[in-house]
Amino acid sequence: MFFGPLPLSDAEGAILAHSLRLGALAFKKGRRLSAADVVALRDAGVGEVIAAKLTDADIAEDAAATRIAAAVAGADVQVAAAFTGRVNLFAEARGLLRLDPARIDAVNAIDESVTIATLPDYAPVEPGQMLATVKIIPFAAPAAAVEQAERLAADGPAPLAVLPYRPLSVALIQTRLPGVKDSVLDKTVAVTRERVEALGGSLAHEARCAHEEGALADQIAAMPSADLLLIAGASAITDRRDVLPAAIERAGGVVEHFGMPVDPGNLLLLARRGDRPVLGLPGCARSPKLNGFDWVLQRIAAGVPPGRAEVMRMGIGGLLAEIPTRPLPRAGVAAQPPRAPRVTALVLAAGRSSRMGPTNKLLAEVNGAPLVARAVDAALASQAANVIVVTGHQGESVARALADRPVTFVHNPAFAEGLSSSLRAGLAAVPSESDAVIVCLGDMPRVASAVIDRLIAAYSPLEGRAICVPTAHGKQGNPVLWDRAFFTEMAALSGDAGAKRLIGQHADRLCEVAVEDAGILYDVDTPDLLARFTETASQERVSAPDPASAGS
Repeated sequence: MFFGPLPLSDAEGAILAHSLRLGALAFKKGRRLSAADVVALRDAGVGEVIAAKLTDADIAEDAAATRIAAAVAGADVQVAAAFTGRVNLFAEARGLLRLDPARIDAVNAIDESVTIATLPDYAPVEPGQMLATVKIIPFAAPAAAVEQAERLAADGPAPLAVLPYRPLSVALIQTRLPGVKDSVLDKTVAVTRERVEALGGSLAHEARCAHEEGALADQIAAMPSADLLLIAGASAITDRRDVLPAAIERAGGVVEHFGMPVDPGNLLLLARRGDRPVLGLPGCARSPKLNGFDWVLQRIAAGVPPGRAEVMRMGIGGLLAEIPTRPLPRAGVAAQPPRAPRVTALVLAAGRSSRMGPTNKLLAEVNGAPLVARAVDAALASQAANVIVVTGHQGESVARALADRPVTFVHNPAFAEGLSSSLRAGLAAVPSESDAVIVCLGDMPRVASAVIDRLIAAYSPLEGRAICVPTAHGKQGNPVLWDRAFFTEMAALSGDAGAKRLIGQHADRLCEVAVEDAGILYDVDTPDLLARFTETASQERVSAPDPASAGS
């Protein structure tokens, strides 16, 4: 890849390294210069630009990041769309992140242009939580580096995956000494049930007996079958020959390991009876605060029960006790983990189709489905968290035509007032947990779900990308993504022009997302356009390969 000053005569196709603003001319960093751009720069008196120019040995940043992310991602990992050389990976299930640190390190060592940053191995994750990010540092990566990363990722199971929690059935035995109140034992039951249910399991059985080897051995033998047996002793285990381990062995079990390098949690006992794990709990397990028992329980629930060697490797990061440098986890202040943005897709389908005469274009049949279904299906296929359809003119018919799709309908009785009224009605229905909205138009049938995903990938209000607009051939199109911060201004609009008039007022927060899809500029608003689109769509359907015959 060439990087440096380029004369305008050699700048077409190059990638601008720094933003340029010359009067009315404003080009952002990362723009691929077209022939028209070069003419505009020359007319503005620019003789050369600082730019990057790719060679046949390079892979552009977005393509390189996408290929590497797809190679490292395993089960229950969602790969987001690329933007500015970055691809984020998110969890699709509750569970534990499982890494192959050696292969992740090996990929990071290939070339300085290729980086992968992840959460720690065995980190507990929630659906939608960010797990990792692949970032190509310059504007491209060497093709050889990308290919080597793909080979490393393919050498065994995927080096980055989520292990979902399984619905464990759990049994609990508590031993008691004379004078111990039932309320103390009841509290342990409640705390244990909450722990187990938080991982999708259930506390199926609970029993109590004297804190004596024989009584406990009998109770272990009498317990109904469960995936996991927990034993909470009335007194802490002080030796592997103490009451709990001795009773486990007397009942036919095997003690595998006593103790762990995690504090709180040092006195955990690891055992097995038949093919079922048995845990002797440390005293801290009676508290809901994080301790070493949680780490072991999470791994068992995720289907990777730890043995002695795995437990003894938990010391790095195992200091969980209250210390001055780590007050927040004990103060009840939970930091929000990075997660995928929650974006609502808002499909505006309330218009009167005034230029269509008596026909409601949104209900016009194209390949057996109404035209509006194209926009709705693209939104549903995207990474948008939910889809709202705003109806108005012939609202009942539009809703009926889309009744089999998982969308929320909002009726705009004031649809005759123009697009702004439908926007207002839709924004009022956006869930409070949504970070942003992407406004889609029901009469734009060629907008692909990939375009919506590109806008969502670009969205980052902290980095100044709070309004994301797709562009094709230098022209801005639809749909447009808006951060929640603009909802009040959007709702205050009037007339039929929609929210695009606000873009110029917030140019500092605008991000133009270049796409190759000219569908962002294509709408159907006349009978002639509808007829041509219907004919074209029918031809595309006829020429498409039959999925049933693929590979035959």
